[in-house]
Amino acid sequence: MRLPPLNPLHAFEAAARHGSFTRAAEELQVTQSAVSRQVAVLEGFLRKRLFRRDRHGISLTAEGRAYHAEISPAFLRIAGATQRLLAAADHRPIRLRSYSTFATRWLLPRLPRFHEAHPGTEVVLSTGIAPIDFSREDVDVAIQFGAGNWPGLGERRLIADVIQPVCSPKLLRRRSAPRAIADLARCTLLHTKYRRNDWQDWLSAAGGPDIAAGGMVLPGSVLAYQAAMEGLGIAMGQLPLLRQEIASGVLVPLFEPLARPLAHYAVWPARQPPDHRLRAFLDWLEREAAEG
Repeated sequence: MRLPPLNPLHAFEAAARHGSFTRAAEELQVTQSAVSRQVAVLEGFLRKRLFRRDRHGISLTAEGRAYHAEISPAFLRIAGATQRLLAAADHRPIRLRSYSTFATRWLLPRLPRFHEAHPGTEVVLSTGIAPIDFSREDVDVAIQFGAGNWPGLGERRLIADVIQPVCSPKLLRRRSAPRAIADLARCTLLHTKYRRNDWQDWLSAAGGPDIAAGGMVLPGSVLAYQAAMEGLGIAMGQLPLLRQEIASGVLVPLFEPLARPLAHYAVWPARQPPDHRLRAFLDWLEREAAEG
């Protein structure tokens, strides 16, 4: 199969359709001289003159008219197939994987605002705690926690990691409520299975007692926060995920917060740049994170 050079062919088709090198150049966003050179390349390849050129402009030769009649339907089919494929991509949902705590406490309360601003874009959410592996998981973007700079991933930093003990107001009304950091030794500390270092990091930074090994271990942060609301103990809260509970007084922060050099990030495969739908979603996530 011997095909002509495709860029010159494209320039010829546009010039033949418009009857003008100038209007073809405007469509292709190149100069008129570039269109003229491309057409000349195609004429050299075909060894035929496709246009007559004079001071009044251009006109197709008989060979050029016949050639355009043959190739024009192919360009129309390519354009139609491309449009259908792009339209199908526009209706494909954004597949997002997130930690369940991030989804429950931060993402889901805000997601209606994204749907309102982008009514044609659906977000399909799944949850998981293992590091994301885009080669194995059928997702477009994931929420990942850490220090950033993951090999092979594009990323946008969303919310910083700020932790602080939190508890229910009713626990503070008890006689055994902690008044100083040392008093935590007689309190029930609520841990989560996948964030076992939170209490140790905070106690080390605050100069507290070495009591991080004791207390109650729960499967996830959502359960730990709920246990704290019920007065069962003191949880180590991720402050950006608990703004509503703290503002309403359901949970009360104790002592001082600790900001660690970690954050929640939105990540995606670096080899596959985000399309316009995903870029809009990432921009929205960043705006929401900036607003707190």
